[in-house]
Amino acid sequence: MNNLETLISRSLWQDRFFNVLGILCTCVGLVTLLALLVDLAVDGATRINWQFMTSFPSRFANKAGILSAWVGTLAVMVVTAGAAIPLGIAAAIYLEEYAGKNWFTDFIEINIANLAGVPSIIYGLMALGLFVYKFHLGESILSAGLTLGFLVLPIIIVATRESLRSIPADIREASYAQGATQWQTVWSHLLPYATGGIATGVIIALSRAIGETAPLVTIGALTFIAFLPPTPIQATPPFLSLDWIWSKFTVLPIQMFNWVSRPQKEFHLNAAATGLILLVMTLSFNALAIYIRYRMRQRIKW
Repeated sequence: MNNLETLISRSLWQDRFFNVLGILCTCVGLVTLLALLVDLAVDGATRINWQFMTSFPSRFANKAGILSAWVGTLAVMVVTAGAAIPLGIAAAIYLEEYAGKNWFTDFIEINIANLAGVPSIIYGLMALGLFVYKFHLGESILSAGLTLGFLVLPIIIVATRESLRSIPADIREASYAQGATQWQTVWSHLLPYATGGIATGVIIALSRAIGETAPLVTIGALTFIAFLPPTPIQATPPFLSLDWIWSKFTVLPIQMFNWVSRPQKEFHLNAAATGLILLVMTLSFNALAIYIRYRMRQRIKW
């Protein structure tokens, strides 16, 4: 009995130790993030104003702005989301619900898992040879969006598969018992229940894509640009235009790198302000995805 009490006591102390260790590790990450935010806020908050948001880059720090950078970031992220989300979800559904369990699907799964860990510069080199030179898409927003789409595609596939795999088999069997086809089961039952996990994967994927620099530099993103892409909405029929996807571009991380590399302190303040804007955009995308996930879960409950 004494040995049992000793073993239980030791296990309790081990649990407490690992709880404290986990809290300390979490605090290290939070303190580091807080220090980064405070440093950026102290340096860059004074530069954030309407003029900074609506001005093009300039060789004069007090006149420089990020208009072309944040518009380019939004445009690239639209193409990235449009390419990666449907393709990633469709691939995950096929692999999880339709594909047979054989050596070929095992080969695909292994490669998807490996692609998730490939350095981003490799995707940039691939895009340079494939999109820019082979398909002649040029140094455009389309090339950039497709590059980042392929970069985050494995994350979305893995997250979607795990979300589908976590749904109890009883839901599938109940749907089939009511006479539903396999696609009807996927569309009406599995995808609604998997929305939370899919949205989480999309959040992680887009959060990574918005901060990437190396692949975009590789395919020829500009570091100084004083114009905007053509507007997608026109006053004449057909009212919508896709000319903007062929425009040259820059993004916020590249603009930050350009200003940080300059010796003047004023440009460093601009870079800090740009970092704050990039954080706000990332958190805004995350908040929107979390809200959509919450609304989808509420619809499922009702």
